[in-house]
Amino acid sequence: MKIQESAENYLETILMLGKEKGNVRSIDIATALSFSKPSVSVAMKNLRENGYILMDKDGYIALTEKGHEIAETIYERHTLLSSFLMYLGVSRETATQDACRIEHVISPESFEALKQHVYSHKEIMDLNDVKM
Repeated sequence: MKIQESAENYLETILMLGKEKGNVRSIDIATALSFSKPSVSVAMKNLRENGYILMDKDGYIALTEKGHEIAETIYERHTLLSSFLMYLGVSRETATQDACRIEHVISPESFEALKQHVYSHKEIMDLNDVKM
């Protein structure tokens, strides 16, 4: 099922914050994305109602299996695309910004082809951020 780009960004942020901090709350997401707390609260309600996250009584957020799958997909795309763009000589800042846009619109077929190309040339590309 296709979800909106903003929802994908929230899920990816929850995944990354979870890896970094362990526990994630709405305020952490608001800070990371520079969004208002009310905006994040509305988004978390929508994600929860659609089965992408769980929130416990203390406000800690966890990805459901469905949410985790989407977050991992977006995170993999972001990591590979930004690393590849930097390898091509694009500055880190621009590569990261461009990867954030591309990761949501690239087709699975095109991403898979790019991923296979990168992995087949990994030894000469020095893409340390790319996970196998």
